[in-house]
Amino acid sequence: MTATLYCYFKAPSESGETLDKLRALQAELAAAGWTGELLRRCDDPQTWMEVYPGLADREAFRSAWQAARLRHGLALPAREEWFQPL
Repeated sequence: MTATLYCYFKAPSESGETLDKLRALQAELAAAGWTGELLRRCDDPQTWMEVYPGLADREAFRSAWQAARLRHGLALPAREEWFQPL
């Protein structure tokens, strides 16, 4: 069964560099077949969310995603939530 990762975090106040790093991270993951989306909360623009839907191998993705976050300097405190279809 597939799963979707929702990861949210507070972006730093100087968020331009963070946005560039996240776009590079998502480009790297997309090249490996994992397409994500970056969102920001409507009522709190400093709360951002990465969303990765349709993940067939949750552990393989999580391992690659965490390693990529470290490579791209994205060691932000974040909360992960995993959902699957009913």
